[in-house]
Amino acid sequence: MAILPNLPARAAFLQLDNFARRNALSLSVLRSLRSQLITFNTTHSGKVHILPPFKPSLLSRLEAHDPEYAWLVDAEVWRRERERLPKVIVLRSSGGVFCSGHDLKELRGLSHDEVKETFALCAEVMSLIRRSPAPVVGIISGLATAAGAQLALTTDFPIALASTPFQLPGASIGLPCTSPVTAVSRRINPALAYRMLATAEEVRADQLGGAVDVVPDPPGDYFRALQALSDRVEEVVGRLEGKAAQPAALAKWAFWTQLGITGVNRDQKGGDGYEDAAEWAGRMMALHARSEDAEEGMSAFVEKRVPVWKT
Repeated sequence: MAILPNLPARAAFLQLDNFARRNALSLSVLRSLRSQLITFNTTHSGKVHILPPFKPSLLSRLEAHDPEYAWLVDAEVWRRERERLPKVIVLRSSGGVFCSGHDLKELRGLSHDEVKETFALCAEVMSLIRRSPAPVVGIISGLATAAGAQLALTTDFPIALASTPFQLPGASIGLPCTSPVTAVSRRINPALAYRMLATAEEVRADQLGGAVDVVPDPPGDYFRALQALSDRVEEVVGRLEGKAAQPAALAKWAFWTQLGITGVNRDQKGGDGYEDAAEWAGRMMALHARSEDAEEGMSAFVEKRVPVWKT
């Protein structure tokens, strides 16, 4: 059973479709996810626009309006290149399992080159989601296990019922989920992530410490629970779709970039990196302030009116 949220005009579904195999990430499914993500980020001129690598040094190129990244800082270029592309992407699957991870039965029968392609494609799909200029909402409508948990927690806004189980089961078959835990450990408490990796135990969505937007399960009524999940997705997507798109994309890049600034070996300052990150983020705010949407937002605030976004 599935209850699909109604999406606004500038939102689109990213479909994971492998119902017969518990929505496993087979080679064909990974190819499909990659193709959809590329399509969502391909402009009318044929360019693929994804966020730059999360490297602090790239800020200098953004400040200098490097033509390669003009679409990310210039509202006119953004409108010209991305006006027909989604402002929000919603990842969904169908059935009682969100995603069971890699298709182990398929993997056993693939050639070595196909196995390599499978894992390379999986990494690329995760990267395309992380670097998508449009925020990616995940409808986690059932068990998310192994690479399925990685996929769920790679989305920007995973939303799930409180009882939804997440699991890294690889240790049970002698193949610890070393790759999936890269995403999990970046979204939840590292100690809990390691416990999941080492013990292979299931953990409910409401035990993940806020990493997932949790929707309470109405007791004894699964249909009402699914409706509540759909309603929450509609609410979140509506909020995101109503925001200015270009500043949101730049903010997403800035968030993940500053999070990686540790202070280690940066001018021998040491510490936890907060001072470096705060200084860097101040430059980002100055860059934000130059945008048309920031000017419009500040003017609307002062004039006590609803802003009319440019992107």
